[in-house]
Amino acid sequence: MLNRRGALGAFVTGALASLAARGAEAAALDQADPTEVIVLWPGGAPGGEGVTVEEKILERSGPNGPRDRAQIHTRTPTLAVFRPKIANGAAVMLIPGGGYERVVVDKEGYEMGRWLAERGYTCFVLFYRMPGDGWAAGGDAPLQDAQRAVRLIRSKAQAMGFSPDRVAVMGFSAGGHLAANLTTRFDAATYAPIDAADQLTAKPSLSALIYPVITLDLSFGHTGSRKQLLSGQAAPERVVELSPEKQVREGLGPVFQVHAADDKVVPVENSLAMFTALKAKAVPTEMHIFEEGGHGFGLRATPGKPVAAWPGLFETFAKRHGL
Repeated sequence: MLNRRGALGAFVTGALASLAARGAEAAALDQADPTEVIVLWPGGAPGGEGVTVEEKILERSGPNGPRDRAQIHTRTPTLAVFRPKIANGAAVMLIPGGGYERVVVDKEGYEMGRWLAERGYTCFVLFYRMPGDGWAAGGDAPLQDAQRAVRLIRSKAQAMGFSPDRVAVMGFSAGGHLAANLTTRFDAATYAPIDAADQLTAKPSLSALIYPVITLDLSFGHTGSRKQLLSGQAAPERVVELSPEKQVREGLGPVFQVHAADDKVVPVENSLAMFTALKAKAVPTEMHIFEEGGHGFGLRATPGKPVAAWPGLFETFAKRHGL
């Protein structure tokens, strides 16, 4: 029989264990933010004379959930750096989503950066400008940042311990559109060179498109991204230019895609269209369509579902193609 003293001891021990578990969980969810940040444009981003918005971080985290922040109105585009303890010689630039209205900081940025860094990749999370914030380049402002970022990453390859020939991009949702836009239009002349880094190629060695927005066609395009990118000017030639499935050509780097068939935000037809276009041009490509997963799962909301396998599938694909 348990006496009162034993019962009290058991209660205290259980309470302490519970608190310790909660503390460990909180520590895992609330890891320190990266302290190494690279500014893309030393003299300020191009075409900002008419920009009046204020850059802010929105805190959207619940009381008991993981961190959930978003950056809006980016004025100083940056790369947040995650260095691996043991580098494998490759780098990945992560492009979070947010409907071209915000940059999702944690779920599609920092969490994935930590996961990849644990596996040896030097990671860079891109905080890019929004097309509707008044930048002179409009819908090409995010592409300017993505091109400049890849070139800067390559310029730092030797100093940071990876190969300039092993630089991949991974984009989520609207960030998947930006990654696909970069993949197909890496050599578009969107800005005037400012230093030696701009002499380097912005072509990704490999691209990963995770539940991506692809087309700007009205048939199954993401209306929010379309509105932001086109700014009400839906000239047919501009729609084609900003629809990556219509810009695919031979000689692009390998492309990996993941989508859920039950995605109600960005229809799976986006990935299907991109896959078809890539295959038609003999671009090495692999696509995984999962029955369940919805939209925006990242590394979360997948335990027990087949879609939880996607990060490992990406890693296998990347290694097979020399990343």
